[in-house]
Amino acid sequence: MCETLVIPKSSYYQSLYKTESNRDRENREFTEKIIQIHEESKKRYGAPKIHEILEKQGHKISLNRVQRLMKKADIRSIIVKKFRPTPSKEKVEERENIINRDFSTTTINQKWVGDITYIHMLRDGWC
Repeated sequence: MCETLVIPKSSYYQSLYKTESNRDRENREFTEKIIQIHEESKKRYGAPKIHEILEKQGHKISLNRVQRLMKKADIRSIIVKKFRPTPSKEKVEERENIINRDFSTTTINQKWVGDITYIHMLRDGWC
């Protein structure tokens, strides 16, 4: 068979009894650790954060290697886009500044001020 395929016998037997290389073993172990960290973070952490955690644990691994192993294992972080309010199409009417930063009062309910703040709610999003 080796003669017809024109390959050496040693290559044939090497492919039959192939052992895992040190690099492959390291990659498998790192992939398991990456998956564990990713699951513990509820799939939020990306490659930079996972790389930082692995280095804090004392492992010597590059960011590119973490990215490559994550891509090979089809691991992706959940990305939530931040809310950015868009300006209104209607022109806002400018109001006169009556208070002029004088917030002192002599009675209750003499001066009232207001502001708009966006608050992120876990269930409903922004309100």
